[in-house]
Amino acid sequence: MFETWSEKMMDMKSWYMSKTVWGGAFAAAAGLAELFGLQIQAGEQIGLAEQIPPLVGSLGGIVAIIGRVFARSRLR
Repeated sequence: MFETWSEKMMDMKSWYMSKTVWGGAFAAAAGLAELFGLQIQAGEQIGLAEQIPPLVGSLGGIVAIIGRVFARSRLR
């Protein structure tokens, strides 16, 4: 009935695919931005945190393809 933390956390993903990581980064950035007079609302922070993981994944795919195009070794 009750799962332990280790039983729940069996799936793995890269840190940059975590909404929690990006949410924390945007919260920290919003705090720093406010020191300089720029205000980012909480709703905007959430929206940005949800949009970043798919964007980073897409960019990773593009970088992989470009890397293969310019690679100097053949694939077997």
